[in-house]
Amino acid sequence: MNKNGILVRANSGLGVLHKLTGIIAQHQGNITLVEIIEESGTETRVYFEVDLPGACADLIAELRTPDIVQDVQQVNTMQKVYGKRIIIMGGGAQVGQVAIGAISEADRHNIRGEHISVDTIPLVGEQQLADAVRAVARLPRAKALVLAGSIMGGEIEAAVREVRAQGLLVVSLNMAGSVPEAADLVVTDPVQAGVMTVMAVAETAKFNVNRLKVRVF
Repeated sequence: MNKNGILVRANSGLGVLHKLTGIIAQHQGNITLVEIIEESGTETRVYFEVDLPGACADLIAELRTPDIVQDVQQVNTMQKVYGKRIIIMGGGAQVGQVAIGAISEADRHNIRGEHISVDTIPLVGEQQLADAVRAVARLPRAKALVLAGSIMGGEIEAAVREVRAQGLLVVSLNMAGSVPEAADLVVTDPVQAGVMTVMAVAETAKFNVNRLKVRVF
């Protein structure tokens, strides 16, 4: 199966997505990602990632046939362009320091052919952080979460255990509260936390969290 990125610009209205996905299904396409990028009163832009058994040209031509479609483009997939995503959240100062380490290390691996991107969001408040942690599991291509703060626990800990059960790697700074006990890896230095998180998800690194006998550094 070949993975393809397809961007469709169509007229806004009821049933647009239904018509487009029906055409993709007719071509034995398996939709792995769909996102409505923008919708105005007259126009909708929809991005698909589709696994196809053959070339994409026939599907592109078929998608152009409905009257509602204005334009169709084959584009690089988000995986190919932005790759794996690392999410850093918590207090602004700590988030910034973790980002320094993560971005520096990601740059080293991306030069060698990796595709790793780093997203940050400064947040405060137990419920706000818990909601954000749970939302990471719904983000496309998210592979790891770093929690950077001075104290986190309660509902945030529960959220960490939930997303870990879904396969997300969670790294925590060594902080007060119960979140460090729930994380996969605890790192005291924020810059080093960013570096180790990138190493853990990079295919060009030999670092494997599951092989560690000690989880607190």
